[in-house]
Amino acid sequence: MNKAIKSAHLNGTRDRSYPVVRFGAENAKKIHAYHREFPGYAETPLVQLNELADRLGLNRIFIKDESKRFGLNAFKGLGGSYSIGRYIAEKLGIPIEEATYDYITSGPVREKLGDLTFVTATDGNHGRGIAWTAGILGYKSVVYMPKGSSIERLENIRAHGATADITDLNYDDTVRLAGATAEENGWVFVQDTSWPDYEKIPGWIMEGYTTMGHEITGQLGGERPTHLLLQAGVGAMAGAMTAYFKDYYGDDAPIVIIVEPDQADCIYRTARADDGSIHAVKGSLSTIMAGLACGEPCTIGWDVLHAHADHFLSVPDGIAAKGMRILGNPLPGDPAVISGESGAVTLGVAAELMQNESLLPLRKALNLDENAKILCISTEGDTDKAYYRKIVWDGLCPQ
Repeated sequence: MNKAIKSAHLNGTRDRSYPVVRFGAENAKKIHAYHREFPGYAETPLVQLNELADRLGLNRIFIKDESKRFGLNAFKGLGGSYSIGRYIAEKLGIPIEEATYDYITSGPVREKLGDLTFVTATDGNHGRGIAWTAGILGYKSVVYMPKGSSIERLENIRAHGATADITDLNYDDTVRLAGATAEENGWVFVQDTSWPDYEKIPGWIMEGYTTMGHEITGQLGGERPTHLLLQAGVGAMAGAMTAYFKDYYGDDAPIVIIVEPDQADCIYRTARADDGSIHAVKGSLSTIMAGLACGEPCTIGWDVLHAHADHFLSVPDGIAAKGMRILGNPLPGDPAVISGESGAVTLGVAAELMQNESLLPLRKALNLDENAKILCISTEGDTDKAYYRKIVWDGLCPQ
């Protein structure tokens, strides 16, 4: 890689007792039960790449393949479906356990709630999850996308019946536009990031993601990963998964490594400064990792990561491309995983750390060796199929 991997580590300035039970194992069981009622629910695969682990000098590599989630090619439907379910349950004055799919789509409930419109901003995956959820529940959705968004991802959102458009704004300004439009029209703003006066719905979205953790720990069958590598955009998914595994394993929780694109590394910068302030990244946020091109951290996610994550990495785009190629072209005996730019970056960074001898000091600092059992979540498949092929087939080599 022509550009360096940058690393930050928090040193003694955080409260390791920060509560994680909200995103922990007991609550995740209830959330998983809610998701099981939705059409198309199936547990997504947890695959092992034993040959790759042996080649890289690791003990185990586990990949959670979220390309199989609800037919949406990404994990985001978990947060969208649960947050909208919680919103409807609150409107009805019932606990989420009673807000089954059959009940909330019944005629009397639809009549009681009337017309609802859910609005959000997205690079693609979250918006598609909101559009899908609204569509199958019988409601409207409006989705705004930042400048430079993929036309294929836009059309995927529209295919679920949403009104969707690409703006001339970056991601964070598109979020502000969606929020303002929701307020003007009396719509429901369902965003997967939070700030001090907007945390209820983002918190529900994060809770929705814990279904992944519940599935993973069941699929591991008692085997404990030593390292959890999580990609971060705003840090909502990363915060939820960090909290889930901390709650589940307690003092034996895996080392948590947060990975971001170097052109949108707001969490890395916030961790590096460690001064009690959020450090945003401004400008175009130009990275192939569209799902991670976010300049401002989610406040709830950051609070969890500040307390419980161990290392923060800022990496060039070539790392994601490397991960895509490795997962899509496995060693004999390993299964293939079709993983997009944002989905593959964690496996890409693990491979780079193990293969690049100039990174030996960082590898040692992360305790990556022959005893390491790493867990990655491939958060998306080829959500932009033409671009995926340019990288994996044609050898497009972003730096």
